Amino acid sequence: MTDEGSTATAKESGLLSLRIDLPRGRVGPGKIDLLEAIDREGSISAAGRALGMSYKRAWDLVDALNRLLGQAAVTASPGGHRGGGATLTEAGRNLVADYRAIERAAQRAAEPRLAALMRRTKEPQTATE
Repeated sequence: MTDEGSTATAKESGLLSLRIDLPRGRVGPGKIDLLEAIDREGSISAAGRALGMSYKRAWDLVDALNRLLGQAAVTASPGGHRGGGATLTEAGRNLVADYRAIERAAQRAAEPRLAALMRRTKEPQTATE
């Protein structure tokens, strides 16, 4: 979850991590983070670097996303003297939007149970001497 209000809530009640299994593959936070980084950085290699992953790993994930969607999630132009670039397609943007909306709804639905779990799993306070 990326917005600031969610971060504060996550510290209090826990953070739900969401993976969605679809007929052609799965999508989770790593692939969505990569798409958002590509959108922000303007290239697959820069997005991979920003996320601490190799260029090959980033390309493999983009390929997996393309197969999952049945169409391109990212449009890439090759490098050269002006450098290459990459942008999200409408399908890629829709995937990010849908995933983030599902993630927010799931987090809201799970918050009471996550808060209860957090209360039961907090580290015990040690007595000070």
